[in-house]
Amino acid sequence: MKRWILVLFAALLFAITAGCTKEPSPEERFAKYIDLWNKQQFDQMYGYLSAESKKSISKQEFVGRYQKIYKDLQIDGLKVEYKRPKKDAEHKGDQVGFTYKAHMNSIAGEINFSQKANLKKEEQSKKTNWFVQWDTTQIFPQLKEGDKIALTSISPKRGIILDRKGNGLATNGQAYELGIVPQELGAQKEQTIIKLSQLLKISPEQINKTLGASWVKPEYFVPLKKVALDDQALLHELMKLPPVHTKIVDVRIYPYKEAAAQLIGYVGEVTGEDLANLQGHGYSAGDIIGKRGLEQVYEEQLRGKSGVKITIKKKNGTEEVLAEKPVEDGKEIKTTIDGDLQLQLFSKLAGKAGASAALNPMTGETLALVSSPAFDPNKLTLGLSASEWKALEDNPQKPLLTRFKQAYAPGSTMKPITAGIALTNNAINPAEAIAISGKQWQKDPSWGSYYVTRVHQSNPVNLEKALVFSDNIYFAQTALKIGKENFASGLKNFGFESDLGFPFPLQASKIGNLSSEISLADSGYGQGQIQMSLLHLMSSYTPFVNGGNMIKPVLLLDDPKSQIQKEQVISKAAVDTIAPILRKIVSDPHGTAHAADIPGYPLAGKTGTAELKAKQGEKGVENGWFVAYNTNNPNLMIGMFIEGVQSIGGSQVPVRLVKAIYTELHH
Repeated sequence: MKRWILVLFAALLFAITAGCTKEPSPEERFAKYIDLWNKQQFDQMYGYLSAESKKSISKQEFVGRYQKIYKDLQIDGLKVEYKRPKKDAEHKGDQVGFTYKAHMNSIAGEINFSQKANLKKEEQSKKTNWFVQWDTTQIFPQLKEGDKIALTSISPKRGIILDRKGNGLATNGQAYELGIVPQELGAQKEQTIIKLSQLLKISPEQINKTLGASWVKPEYFVPLKKVALDDQALLHELMKLPPVHTKIVDVRIYPYKEAAAQLIGYVGEVTGEDLANLQGHGYSAGDIIGKRGLEQVYEEQLRGKSGVKITIKKKNGTEEVLAEKPVEDGKEIKTTIDGDLQLQLFSKLAGKAGASAALNPMTGETLALVSSPAFDPNKLTLGLSASEWKALEDNPQKPLLTRFKQAYAPGSTMKPITAGIALTNNAINPAEAIAISGKQWQKDPSWGSYYVTRVHQSNPVNLEKALVFSDNIYFAQTALKIGKENFASGLKNFGFESDLGFPFPLQASKIGNLSSEISLADSGYGQGQIQMSLLHLMSSYTPFVNGGNMIKPVLLLDDPKSQIQKEQVISKAAVDTIAPILRKIVSDPHGTAHAADIPGYPLAGKTGTAELKAKQGEKGVENGWFVAYNTNNPNLMIGMFIEGVQSIGGSQVPVRLVKAIYTELHH
């Protein structure tokens, strides 16, 4: 019995020993090598290399080379395929070759190739096995020993922004880049830097810091600032300094300068913060990005896509293209803006703090969007010094503020909207004459010391008189008659508390708190916590020329025209009542907008004065408003508000300016 057990044990031991000493097949070895490659485990791959291959490259160099190439070329989606036969072949010699296919995605697109790898049977560390005879062609077939991989980026042309007539609002042009060659500074270095500092408005410390950058060499051109081609006076002074040199560079040009600054915005180099926020979007240091306005809104379309080419530079000076992604220039943005009208509105504001807009109320096309005062975007794109930036930021008139996008109390320009909601809800009878005496009114003693105040006394008052004379008391009472819920619902129909879907980001118009009778009453005449952006106010007047339908404002020329934002926002009967009164506000000698009356050119519109104050009884800052359109040909509506008009004529300031614009256009 024991003899049989011994025989069985010996046989089993032989079988195990035989199994352990069986050499792996080259197919199996190569399959494992390919698996490690797909996993990018380059350090383990190195263990599969032949002794001869290991003499030509160290493990550190092998791993580092693969890692650097894959990182620099942004390789992902790596898939190396070797079709191992179902049954391994018998190999009599000590060398064998296998074909594999490689696919990968790179920064320049797909890379595909087929290559042959040779395996050699040899002994390493007292063990015989199959090892890969590696050389650089295993990475890419074109890559021979001594060749180098080069990565070239081709920048796209930024798309231009055009007005409705094809005039450039943002175009591509050129400027001088000014710099110095350090070795030419000579003995007058200190004096030259001081002079440069004065001319370029850059501190001497900043110039020295730039010159001391790690990449700078004495013979290098070190750029300091870009200067417009037409700034000849500055260039003349700079060129008197021996170390100053210039070169022509591509820059963004803004032909309308301050007139369209907040609308169009400007471009600048990406910051560290930009790069952190835009990881994975293809930006790198030195790239240009939209900083404000439409440059920022349409950044993705305008920027285009860089072209990238991966080449292998041969030892003999020739090149082989490994992968190439063609450059895609940015797309053109065609707006509905009329550049001439934009200039006209801006010039009328003449530096006053305010905003103006022009809209075709029939089609919704936005013809102008102006904020004043402004800045020259060309200067910001070329680069401002720290002191110049500080001057802009500290300017009490806030030239960096985009006023046409902000929401403000609309004052009495709100009254036609309140009237429209009241008539649609049958809350008032427009013909009913209401007895109102004196300039102040409160509903009852529960209002304490709070009174609604009106400017013009009239008694009794119907809807027409209330609009013509802009009677706050009438509209305070009207809001109370409508009621909180119906009033809020009516305002939401007009687009309050919602996004208008306008490409340029506008602040949403707010209803605010209507919880008390006082706040509801104040909201009826555009005070309280009611806030509107200028463009939303103007779009809220479009129902008066479109039978009650509110037209969606558009900014791109290719957008569908005459889109209805909200159908029948007010009733047709309300339109028929209010629209003729809006004309009378201008035509009636007692109307608040009579100063805008133009013989033979029938304007309709509404004025507004919004007072901003901390408490009742004190005098606050006033914003003057005016919105107007031609009743016979309502294809142009102009709106304007100006800040701080309390001592210069109130709402009559924008009334006169808007009239001047229409007069110039009419004649």
